[in-house]
Amino acid sequence: MAAPKWVTLRAQWLGQQLRELREANSLLLKDVAEYLQRDPSTAGRFESGEYPIRRPDLLALLDLYGVADGRRRESLMKLSQEVWQKGWWDGYANEVAGAFVDYVWLESRAAEIRSFDNTLLLGLFQTQEYARAVIAAAEFGAEKQQIERWVELRMTRQEILRGDDPPRLSAIIDEAVLHREVGGLECQMAQLHHLIECAARPNIEIRVLPFSAGAHASPTGAFRILAMRNPYPEVAYAETPKGAIYVESPDAESFVLTYDNLRKLALGPGDSAELISAIAKEMR
Repeated sequence: MAAPKWVTLRAQWLGQQLRELREANSLLLKDVAEYLQRDPSTAGRFESGEYPIRRPDLLALLDLYGVADGRRRESLMKLSQEVWQKGWWDGYANEVAGAFVDYVWLESRAAEIRSFDNTLLLGLFQTQEYARAVIAAAEFGAEKQQIERWVELRMTRQEILRGDDPPRLSAIIDEAVLHREVGGLECQMAQLHHLIECAARPNIEIRVLPFSAGAHASPTGAFRILAMRNPYPEVAYAETPKGAIYVESPDAESFVLTYDNLRKLALGPGDSAELISAIAKEMR
């Protein structure tokens, strides 16, 4: 039995908007298919994202649906281009879950990233040695060559922080993460020093949630909030034992409220940097 085809998140977004436009015009799929001179099943796959719509068909549908607003037309056309466009991350598509390739794409398009971590550091902060230890522990059955490919992917993702227009990155890190010796003492010390260097960048804010904060708003664990550049919605991302989940705005608001509550309990950037430095010194 063939494996089900993975439909990218961007293809799903475009299909969802096309379905909403069709329904707003009280049209059926067979009406759309007749207008495009396509099979109804093809029109259905446009909306499910299984078959990305091409530019001529999209332009025809925007006319059919009466989309006259220039910004709306432009945003939908841009999204359709993204559906077809290949990025550097697609080279890893056969080695990671499709949902994670979606995450890397979102990360590359984000204007702002907010994160909370209570077990391990955010991948964008990890040194190569720390990342290797984390991946080897989680993927204990993987061969060394495959682990190195995953480390390479994680290091390449960090390039977004060094670009001409890097995203704003605000991170809340549970104090427990700073004490956990990942990869051994030397590896953890080097990682903490790297974290301090990251915190000094103008587009990065790091706050530590101290042990003294006690119970907090996210007992279930880590999550990310990615505020996208137009035409994309704000998206929350979390990993579960059953796989990753994506929650789009306005439903992502619950994650935003959780993050804001955590931020109120966390130390300020200056005090956080001092605590990270103090923990690194203790490790000596």
